[in-house]
Amino acid sequence: MQPYQHILLAADFSEHGEEVSEHAKDLAERYQAKLSVLHVVDNLPVTDSIYGPIIPFDVDITDQLIKASKEKLDEIGARLGIPAERRWVEVGSPKVEIVRVAEEEGVDLIIVGSHSRKGLGILLGSTASSVIHHAKCDVLAVRLMED
Repeated sequence: MQPYQHILLAADFSEHGEEVSEHAKDLAERYQAKLSVLHVVDNLPVTDSIYGPIIPFDVDITDQLIKASKEKLDEIGARLGIPAERRWVEVGSPKVEIVRVAEEEGVDLIIVGSHSRKGLGILLGSTASSVIHHAKCDVLAVRLMED
């Protein structure tokens, strides 16, 4: 088995995000691997629905979310020692974008947080589950316990 050379932390900015990022930092240090971090801003269509406008004013919230995400990602990157060129914010489906970026950047381990799912969450699936099933590299799902 060849040691990991490039690890991708998929950051979701949840309350347990620091726990997941510490796992990523630890593994990167153990394997002396590059560590990168990615956050995906989910597509938020701001369109009229059959119930009326979803947001009652004309504003592009995606740009604001991208800006806020970049600021948060810069904090995480600085704390973990990740250079700016390996901190990425993408827009789209997290399930798709994490796998796409991992392939494009030659990542050999993706680290994601995984919440235990119950009820409807099991039927809908999770980002971690989708990444595990579609990634062409190893995936470490860090189990996050609900309070």
